[in-house]
Amino acid sequence: MRVPIRRHVVALTLSTALLAGTAACGTGEMTSTKDTKDTSAVRAVPAAKPSPTTSAERQKFAKTRFVANAGLAAGATYQWIVKPWKAGKFKKGAHGRKSALVKAALAGTFTYNRLQAAKRNAQGDPALAKALAPLSSGIDALKNLPAKLKNGDTGAVSSFNDTINKVKGAGASAGAPVQNKVPSAAQLSKG
Repeated sequence: MRVPIRRHVVALTLSTALLAGTAACGTGEMTSTKDTKDTSAVRAVPAAKPSPTTSAERQKFAKTRFVANAGLAAGATYQWIVKPWKAGKFKKGAHGRKSALVKAALAGTFTYNRLQAAKRNAQGDPALAKALAPLSSGIDALKNLPAKLKNGDTGAVSSFNDTINKVKGAGASAGAPVQNKVPSAAQLSKG
């Protein structure tokens, strides 16, 4: 019975890899019982330290993180604040009002948290930092809006939506376009 050549090649490759692996594990010195070395004199070689990322890589990661955080904030705002508001869920007597207000308050807190993270991320990229600087006070003003949403203040909805649109515009002008990304319920509850 003939054995295919592929099996021979695989067997040869594996045996070569095993021999190379065992040879690499040795110290490279032959010792005998007469010529033993004192192992306490052997010093450990320090591990190589990872090199810091370049400023271009930091800027790229800053833009990526900014887009992710701003996208989650925009998605949460649209899904759980703007959409229910347009559907009339925040009006007194509306079916599911309590649930919609609780979700909107959670989404407001989540949005504020993600926008703060996006603001920190933007500091790593000069163009983003410059574009987002005028919006800093608007983002900080969102801190009290979840409580206003909970009390039924529908003016808070437009504040959230306006701030999100300005952040998206700032990102687009700095070369980091933001797309809405709806967070999961677990992400929303974590804040």
